[in-house]
Amino acid sequence: MNPLPFQLLAERLKQRRWMLATAESCTGGLIASRCTDLAGSSTWFDRGFVTYSNVSKHQMLGVPEAMLAQHGAVSEPVAKAMALGAVYRSTAAISVAVTGVAGPSGGSPEKPVGTVWLAWCINGCVHTELMHFSGNRDQIREATTSHAIDGLLKRIPPSHEALA
Repeated sequence: MNPLPFQLLAERLKQRRWMLATAESCTGGLIASRCTDLAGSSTWFDRGFVTYSNVSKHQMLGVPEAMLAQHGAVSEPVAKAMALGAVYRSTAAISVAVTGVAGPSGGSPEKPVGTVWLAWCINGCVHTELMHFSGNRDQIREATTSHAIDGLLKRIPPSHEALA
């Protein structure tokens, strides 16, 4: 994976003195791992929640059990709740959350393999996006990780734009 987007993200977060938290299901901590591959990431990366099971989503991030039962783990409401939970249960100002079906099994007609909900929480506002990635398990996880970071970069402009 190209380290440049992670370096850009690091610069933008350090400029603002913001910390990032991740809430990951289908990527199993891959986003957090890529962030912490950079030396000095403790200045902008607070923590990562790997919440693979529904129980962990509820216990660690506060996702309501009723929401999980009604919508399923791979859903927009759960992705939003994960993003909010990551901010509320950390010292981070922003978060990214991902929940999806990486495969090769686990898909359904309604949520086939490659279905991923992403959510970004910035300044208390949550933005979501539904993606359908193709490929094998590793490719889907890599695509999710890239899209999660790209989504942060789109939502956190370089500081000179933020001040203009």
